[in-house]
Amino acid sequence: MFLLPDIIKEILKHIPDKKISEAAFEGANIVLYTKDAKFFRENSSLIKEIVNTIKKRIELRPDPSISMEEDDAEKEIKKLIPKEAGITNIIFDGQRSKVIIEAEKPGLAIGKRGDILATIREKCFWIPVIRRTPPIKSALIENIRGVLYEHSDYRRKFLDKVGHRIYDGWIREKKQEWIRVSVLGAGRQVGRSCFLLQTPESRVLLDCGIDVASSEKDAYPYLDAPEFNIKELDAVILSHAHLDHCGFVPYLFKFGFRGPVYCTKPTRDIAALLLLDYVKIMRSENKKPIFDQDDIKEMVKHTITLEFEEVTDITPDLRITLYNAGHTIGSAMIHIHVGNGLHNMMYTGDMKYGKTELLNPAATSFPRLETCILESTYGGRDDILPRRADCENELKDIIAKTIKRKGKVLIPVLGVGRAQEVMVVVEKMLKEKKLKKVPVIVDGMVWDVTAIHTTYPEFLNRELKKMIFHKDTNPFLSECFRRIGSQKERSQVIEDEGPCIIMATSGMLVGGPSVEYLKRLGDNPKNSLVFVCYQGAGSLGRRIQRGEKELIMATNGTKQEILHLKMEHHTISGLTGHSGRNELMNFIQNCSPRPNKVIFNHGENSKVLNLTSSMHKRFRIETIAPRNLESVRVK
Repeated sequence: MFLLPDIIKEILKHIPDKKISEAAFEGANIVLYTKDAKFFRENSSLIKEIVNTIKKRIELRPDPSISMEEDDAEKEIKKLIPKEAGITNIIFDGQRSKVIIEAEKPGLAIGKRGDILATIREKCFWIPVIRRTPPIKSALIENIRGVLYEHSDYRRKFLDKVGHRIYDGWIREKKQEWIRVSVLGAGRQVGRSCFLLQTPESRVLLDCGIDVASSEKDAYPYLDAPEFNIKELDAVILSHAHLDHCGFVPYLFKFGFRGPVYCTKPTRDIAALLLLDYVKIMRSENKKPIFDQDDIKEMVKHTITLEFEEVTDITPDLRITLYNAGHTIGSAMIHIHVGNGLHNMMYTGDMKYGKTELLNPAATSFPRLETCILESTYGGRDDILPRRADCENELKDIIAKTIKRKGKVLIPVLGVGRAQEVMVVVEKMLKEKKLKKVPVIVDGMVWDVTAIHTTYPEFLNRELKKMIFHKDTNPFLSECFRRIGSQKERSQVIEDEGPCIIMATSGMLVGGPSVEYLKRLGDNPKNSLVFVCYQGAGSLGRRIQRGEKELIMATNGTKQEILHLKMEHHTISGLTGHSGRNELMNFIQNCSPRPNKVIFNHGENSKVLNLTSSMHKRFRIETIAPRNLESVRVK
């Protein structure tokens, strides 16, 4: 006979006998199912009292056996929700008694003070969840949701298993208390971020990425380190969806990991998109992918998404909260509460402590904070970023001059973040007639990622969120943008004599359509190349920044040709999604509370060491810059 965990036994003490048909975990959340219709309708206050006592998230749901038949429930829902709400989809999750309702105007579907939702609950015995219909349709998001619904039964069992890992031995005393962080990637380098957090109870990875600009031999995290054992791994927590932070996660699933991956919804969706594209690019270059689509699908099946500032337990002695990192949509700083008040630490991932066209600045207010693992991409003494307004004016001038001489502007972009930032900036310039009207070509996965931005506007800054809510002001729907989806269309853009702006992935010129454009446009001095994101060591972009004019370019198969670079090239560093040196200093200064220890990562050796020294002198706190394969005892 299966024994109930202690925490559920404690909850059931507060509930009348035989009112609960089943109790289960959904990760750290506790779900109670009841077959008693009256109890379901009338006992929300009792559940609130139990939540206040137990201090855990508890939800009461109708048992699937008393839920209205799906066809009847759909008819009832359509009666209750006004047509003006614009229902576009109704999806039933029968395993969890939930119904997802997609509507163009969610507020009308919810009703005043949630009265429509309450009525659906009471009449249909389904738990309604309202989602906004995205302005730009995304096949990827539909596929991800399809995978989750298709495997709903598996997901329910998986989430229950995660909950047992968290709560079994709920009140057990811990005899030992220590915290250790091992650097498996991004130690004094940019790329392949990966950190193993260990306590006596837990083994958790903070990010697990690849170095896209490095040789294959040095591209992946040090998972062969003696302290890492995939069989002992409890969870992976992703800060954001760039490949240097998420690119190796499916590899874990290829080799049998079946634990949870925690992140925000935008991070889950964009990571899946980038990883699928990564597999596609490797195959196009006649390389064997290190994982395949099935491994990415497994990652999606095992992802648990969190909102910003939502507190959740992930193991018996680790509790995490995600905070806005300001780097890309859904990017998060991971705050970790260890033990019963033992220690509080935070891993920033990549972060931006400054407002951008897309996002609010990184958060600085936390309940407690003793140790911070801080990125340092632009941490060098000379990495003082120019004012954002100056950067936008510089971009405007470059584009205007290039258009005047009938040239084309190539902007290699990261598909996530920089592309959308530049889209908003350029659209605003065209709308305000600061630039002559020209087509803005969007190539690569940029459009798919943009669709994800419009799906989750709540993760964007207030001004942009408002614009997305209204079709007439949504910058991403501007007629100036033209999506390119084939090699034939790409050739037409290149051969067309008219001036235009081309935004294409990848941002470091290490693959993707941006390299194709460079091959065809690079020998014409009328054209311009503009870098707006970080160029990794060893990348083609970095070599051009350093002045290389004769570039060996791969063509079909194994053939190579030399490109004599004649187009102008410019670097606008202030449009980056990373913090400059001053912003990094100000971030630590303004952290409330301020950490007493900072561990630096994700920066080139000289930049990291300089920032380590400067921050120690300024704040009189302990600063550490570990190399790859070094470990730091945090507590």
